[in-house]
Amino acid sequence: MTVRSDDDARFGGRHRDRDVRRLSGGRTETIVKRRNGSAVITVRDRDGDILRRVRRTPDGREIILIDNDRPRRDERPLRFRPLHIDIPRDRYIVEGGVGRRPLVEEALGAPPVEPVERPYSLQEIRHSERLRAKMRRVDLSVTFAFDSAAIPRDQYDQIQVIGTAIEDDLARNPSDVFLIEGHTDAPGSYDYNLKLSDARAESVAIALSDYFGIPPENLVTQGYGEEYLKIDTLQREERNRRVTIRRITPLLEGRR
Repeated sequence: MTVRSDDDARFGGRHRDRDVRRLSGGRTETIVKRRNGSAVITVRDRDGDILRRVRRTPDGREIILIDNDRPRRDERPLRFRPLHIDIPRDRYIVEGGVGRRPLVEEALGAPPVEPVERPYSLQEIRHSERLRAKMRRVDLSVTFAFDSAAIPRDQYDQIQVIGTAIEDDLARNPSDVFLIEGHTDAPGSYDYNLKLSDARAESVAIALSDYFGIPPENLVTQGYGEEYLKIDTLQREERNRRVTIRRITPLLEGRR
């Protein structure tokens, strides 16, 4: 079971600024126009999965963010060897928070920890933890309340570290895409926790766009519920109610 959220809701804007067209094969194309003259164009397949997303600047230039339509060299099922990491674990999984910005920036800008065999689709990345593990991650130290996706007001300084790091990265690489993963602790039903974790990822994505101006099209969210517990316990555990962030551009593009 998985959960899929409609990230168009994060793009904001008035209804008349949004144009949806039906394409062949059950695909749809959504164009969201911005006040500055730019536009974000998203093509989805019949199941709603993103095939292509580009940002068109006011001067007509297109910045490709996601392109799952391009031919890939290998379509075989994903099979990976056990992951070998030759860097300290606290630099592979970085605890984000106040005073941690240098490590956060290093983790988000670092290349994959092992070769990327080919360009992978966004769906493959979303559904394979082993594939995502090729990229370092930042565990954002926002303490969510039990059964809540709201970011506590006193936790916004934790968002600032990741927000400024992503802002600086996009100033250099405007096509970079970041996956925001939501997680819960174990109590509660599996499907409820999936929805709650996805809402937590959405909350952080909205905060990054609202407070730091991160373009929503550069952020992808996915909830994983209780599937990847950080602390192995079936009890309430606030450290399992977390959000993880990775830069996934090298996986999408198939490069080291």
